[in-house]
Amino acid sequence: MGELERAAAEFEHARPRLFGIAYRMLGSIADAEDVVQEAWIRWQGVNRETVREPVAFLTTITTRLSINALTSARVRRETYIGPWLPEPVSTEDDPSLGAENTEALQYAVLILLERLSPAERAAYVLREAFDYPYDRIAEIVESSTAAARQLVSRARKHVAAERRSSVAFGAQRRLLETFLAAARAGDTAALEQLFAVDVVSRTDGNGVKLAARRPMSGRARVAAFVASFSSHFWTGKTIDTVVVNGQPGVALREAGVITTLLTISASASGIDQLIWVMSPDKLGHVATTPR
Repeated sequence: MGELERAAAEFEHARPRLFGIAYRMLGSIADAEDVVQEAWIRWQGVNRETVREPVAFLTTITTRLSINALTSARVRRETYIGPWLPEPVSTEDDPSLGAENTEALQYAVLILLERLSPAERAAYVLREAFDYPYDRIAEIVESSTAAARQLVSRARKHVAAERRSSVAFGAQRRLLETFLAAARAGDTAALEQLFAVDVVSRTDGNGVKLAARRPMSGRARVAAFVASFSSHFWTGKTIDTVVVNGQPGVALREAGVITTLLTISASASGIDQLIWVMSPDKLGHVATTPR
């Protein structure tokens, strides 16, 4: 095996982990792929004889590139029309996207991670999703071990303060199915029974037709909002089941094209969040299974 072939083999071995880190950091498949590609370019140019642990070296490059990319991405998102939500990724083939743990992959958690600083997000992802030791995290984010612990601690506290214990996959799927039936029927009372008191509906559409541009919150308001479009929103659409970010969802297809991805987060209180992704740029990696 030649030198370049060996380098390519080492990189391909690390690729699932590198993409998993970049995606959790950026919430965008395209941006994550760009970071992984840049890591490959840098890997080709380095003196690999001096690298004792290729995966560790590539992880460091990818994480630092992701921190830089996240900073610039947040500037670009200031012109986004309506809420910006992470891009859904199909997880039926790879439920954890190369991670030891599935933490920081669920949609509700990714939304919370958007509020962290880039360094906090990196430390949280490395610790919670990939179980990196604090001294290694410190090397990657260029801090002391004590500072790395503080970054993870602050991130955990922020996530824990707003995250609720989610119900099991099967229960979540049943809630989603029941919601669909009530939503299509425009049954406000049935919808209210499914929702937590402080339920929130978020839509990422970037200006696309029919996409709400502001989050809607509160059991009665969200139920009335969903019921208000029951007579036209679902008409002419095929509904397919999906698994995105490790959670059940549905994809609405019109004339063979996916126009909406819907998933929920739910706890013992009921449905906490409705998450609608309608921006065409974010629907290309949703794999569907006919219902």
